[in-house]
Amino acid sequence: MDKTLELLKKSNALLEGHFLLSSGKHSNKYVQCAKLIAHPDYCNEVSEIIGKKIKEAGIKPDLCLGPAMGGVIISYELARVLGTPAIFTERVDGEMALRRGFEIKEGMKVIIVEDVITTGKSSFESVDIVKAYGGEVLALTSIINRSGKDEINGLPIISASKLDIKTWDEEDLPEEIKKIPVEKPGSRKLIK
Repeated sequence: MDKTLELLKKSNALLEGHFLLSSGKHSNKYVQCAKLIAHPDYCNEVSEIIGKKIKEAGIKPDLCLGPAMGGVIISYELARVLGTPAIFTERVDGEMALRRGFEIKEGMKVIIVEDVITTGKSSFESVDIVKAYGGEVLALTSIINRSGKDEINGLPIISASKLDIKTWDEEDLPEEIKKIPVEKPGSRKLIK
């Protein structure tokens, strides 16, 4: 079994039911990586897996950047593996921003670190910030890639594991999913 999936299951981070995602789509599975990250040993193992893949791809970042909330802890753990500093972006009045005295120097090579990549929305809000400061984004990284893609907008996705989790628009929900009470997990405000 894939080590990351094993750790997700051990930490009860792979949930089944009926979930309304922040994108407005519905799913019968949800990955709550915060439950995995709550175990420092598991978080370290997953960071080692991602770090190894980044090194094998020949990617050498100067900085790890994690969008808050999901990317903060895993970004710091991955930075430890790669020997780089780590910072995070956060939402201010609904917009992603760089605060707290963090800097991205011109020409810096950056990787964006997330817990889960589905559409890449938070990642690309952070990509825009890196570019605005004159930095270069080398890759998107994550514990779980559930986007179904190996790259988004020309940036490779390097993840500890990939999951193919089906999503539906509300009008296309299968009858068996409609019967299950809907839950709204995650940390981002629901988009309608």
